[in-house]
Amino acid sequence: MSFNEILASIDSFVWGPPLLILLGGTGIYFSFRLGFLQIWALPRALRYIFKKGNTGEGDVSAFAALCTALSATIGTGNIVGVATAIQAGGPGAIFWMWIVAFFGMSTKYAECLLAVKYRTKDKNGFMSGGPMYYIERGLGIKWLAKLFAIFGVLVAFFGIGTFPQINAITHAMNDTFGVSTVITAIVMTVLVAMIILGGVNRIAVVSSLIVPFMALLYVGTSVVILVLNWNLIPDALALIIHSAFNPEAALGGVIGFTVLKAIQSGMARGIFSNESGLGSAPIAAAAAQTEEPVRQGLISMTGTFFDTIIICTMTGLVIVLTGVWNSNIEGAAVTNLAFAQGLGHSVGATIVTIGLLFFAFTTILGWCYYGERCFVYLAGIKGIKFFRTCFILLIAGGAFIKLEIIWSLADIVNGLMAIPNLIALIGLRKVIIEETKDYFARLRVSAKDRDEELAEKGFSSSYN
Repeated sequence: MSFNEILASIDSFVWGPPLLILLGGTGIYFSFRLGFLQIWALPRALRYIFKKGNTGEGDVSAFAALCTALSATIGTGNIVGVATAIQAGGPGAIFWMWIVAFFGMSTKYAECLLAVKYRTKDKNGFMSGGPMYYIERGLGIKWLAKLFAIFGVLVAFFGIGTFPQINAITHAMNDTFGVSTVITAIVMTVLVAMIILGGVNRIAVVSSLIVPFMALLYVGTSVVILVLNWNLIPDALALIIHSAFNPEAALGGVIGFTVLKAIQSGMARGIFSNESGLGSAPIAAAAAQTEEPVRQGLISMTGTFFDTIIICTMTGLVIVLTGVWNSNIEGAAVTNLAFAQGLGHSVGATIVTIGLLFFAFTTILGWCYYGERCFVYLAGIKGIKFFRTCFILLIAGGAFIKLEIIWSLADIVNGLMAIPNLIALIGLRKVIIEETKDYFARLRVSAKDRDEELAEKGFSSSYN
């Protein structure tokens, strides 16, 4: 067997039925136990993003913490990952991305709640939190916490954090603007080094500026293409849903597409994109200035909504309705071609490339922070410089690795990282449920007191 085939076999094993059941089962469990909080609490969560609430210990604002998390999640998964999922599992993979995102919102809420509850400070005075801390301080299983941290460093080095991002950037710049891969790799490496050496505050500032702007631009462009091709949307949606359950019939007897492959591709790429259950977003959530774990959990939950339900859906619909999903090209070139057909080559391809450039760049920054926090947990603050040096060197080399190897490596380490985190979420389920009940009970009491006070003054109000 070749190295590619060995990686593909490991990838299929890691993302086999046990992990899919654990991942999906955790999201389903918390969805039911929390009364489908991702539906009824979503409006409140969206308000919290822009509303200044209680402040507390932390390194960055709740909004900046969300942007840092989004900077790590909104990346090649939204542009390249969707395309590779469709090519591997057919259009039905998009449906399974929706499913994993819907249930993943409750998982993201649970893990980010725990991150704030069990966080601590390092010797430099910065907040440290995430699965390794709630596994150790909540579950009391230190070896499992270390295992998560090791996998977290591997994901930062060889998974989401480096190779897929820099590879996508360099190839997109070469395909669209003819810029040499070497030149792009050098420029990106220098820029990353300049920012990450400034720590979490500089990463948060850059992410807060770039992420909202690029997300709006990319979504806006996708909406324009969908409006221009509105008559094709019903057929595209029908193809996505039909091929999710009966791919060969939906795709005219095409060999190779199966329901299991659609589920595996959709879930793996969905997790790669929104990272729900992976355990990464809690590391950023732990840095938020807040005293309420539930509040930050709600804010962090919106990250999955924005990432997959909105942005990945836009990419998937454009790829399917333009018909480029079954072409012979791969990676970012698929999305490039879809947008080029939708808006014209120069405009469509340029917007996709610029979007990919900024999304992938901020993902690199976010994952540097994630990996660094995992490394600090393992080696202490003295290891920060060593970690950053290694990370920068890997960025420089990631542009020259084959695409198949990159995605297989990313999937493998992602899956391994998710396992300890999901075990911790299940083990701390009672803490999550009790914290949630207590928070909303206090909200109701506070609202009742406010209403009584207003009523005494002749005004009326209602809890919302």
